[in-house]
Amino acid sequence: MPADRSLLILIPTYNEAENIGPLLYQIRQLDLRADILIVNDHSTDGTDEIVAALANETPNVYLLQRASKQGIGSAHDAGIDWAYSRGYQLLLTMDADFTHSPDSIPAFLNRADEFDLVIASRFVGKNSLPGWNLFRRSLTYFGHFMTILLLQMPLDATGAFRLYRLDRIPAQIFALVRSRGYSFFFESLFILWFNGASIAELPVVLPARIQGNSKMAVRDAIDSLRFLLGLSFRKFFARTSLRSPVPLRSGAELGRIGRPVPLSGTSTHERNT
Repeated sequence: MPADRSLLILIPTYNEAENIGPLLYQIRQLDLRADILIVNDHSTDGTDEIVAALANETPNVYLLQRASKQGIGSAHDAGIDWAYSRGYQLLLTMDADFTHSPDSIPAFLNRADEFDLVIASRFVGKNSLPGWNLFRRSLTYFGHFMTILLLQMPLDATGAFRLYRLDRIPAQIFALVRSRGYSFFFESLFILWFNGASIAELPVVLPARIQGNSKMAVRDAIDSLRFLLGLSFRKFFARTSLRSPVPLRSGAELGRIGRPVPLSGTSTHERNT
């Protein structure tokens, strides 16, 4: 596989004009030899114009412009399809609002050889949500509690900061994901876990958004809870709807969860599910 097709960084955007330029600059300063795909949902603040200008100036920046706001899960799904169709080996997904620090990206890459999926965790370290208001913090912890309760999956399931080994994960697994909203994150993670993906967690600190406004509303939380209940039903009564027709091409032990390692990369214990 050509070197310029080894890593794709996917960043969905909607009205992120204040953040996207500085974020892309910080990522490029890491010198990762990665391509960057922005999936923009018809922003009204000029985000698309900023990215289009950067794409014209920088050969490894790409813009996928969509005609309407179609949901964060839909944007990830479109980016994942784009990555598979172009033969990328690794896909890193992150938000555009600087809650996901580009400085953490190398730590994800350091675990890619061992695991099919590496995810950021907000629940294994202290003070991981500095500056978050009470509503956002409570919503995050409630979502984590409910995914553990209903899915019995001991992972931070609602975050978008992840690294996928696309060369090990068949595209057919993502075809099983139905959500196009915020529930995409816990549904896709659960389906990967259910199908035996080996998963590592990295403890991260996610500061509150500095520029712009959060896109998640109370209605999104209610819709996610409804979807979570439906996914729990599928787990117990429609298991075939979660089973991939194509097995993972993992060299790791199926279903292995690597419990959190510090960002310095020191070792930790692991357990099987």
